[in-house]
Amino acid sequence: MPLPAFTAGWLRGRLRGLLPVAISEAESTPAGSLRSARRAAVLVALAPAPRGFVLLTRRSRLLRTHSGQVSFPGGRPDPSDPSLVETALREAQEEIGLERDQVELLGRLADQHTLTSNFLITPFVGLLAPQARWQAAPAEVDAIFGLPLSLLLDPGAPRRIETGLRRGSWSWPHPDHDIWGATAAILLRLARQLRRPASGVES
Repeated sequence: MPLPAFTAGWLRGRLRGLLPVAISEAESTPAGSLRSARRAAVLVALAPAPRGFVLLTRRSRLLRTHSGQVSFPGGRPDPSDPSLVETALREAQEEIGLERDQVELLGRLADQHTLTSNFLITPFVGLLAPQARWQAAPAEVDAIFGLPLSLLLDPGAPRRIETGLRRGSWSWPHPDHDIWGATAAILLRLARQLRRPASGVES
């Protein structure tokens, strides 16, 4: 079966089943063991054709948490942030210079919990405008790169790590970057959404 063209219309059709951007009151306070988790928000930014990738960063090795790891732009809320989606957009602007008006928000994926650092991450998904540009803030980001959307459609691409300290985590193949942990798990959720039948008109 030929790969899709990954147009903005195709992506919108596949992603219409995302959770709404607004977080309900019930979701704002996690239940049970997640009640003590620290909140964070990330931007899962998709570049439609002709770029055709999801935007990822490698965190600076100077950072205190998750240093040197692959992640999405994002971080913890500031007191001035009115919502978690504003956190994700603000952090993307601070970390990689991505302007807010260059992102079309489509919704969010289910929260992802990190066991070691006890973060509850809310991933917001958006389409990048054709003219969108970015540049790493050296104090926070060592590298910016794209993972091809075509890879997300390959069910054999993500692998479960079976040995070592990372046992049980997911990983995605990349020639230059080690994509695993929470980032890999969020990518897997995105991939499953993209593999679902389309909803609405594609263009």
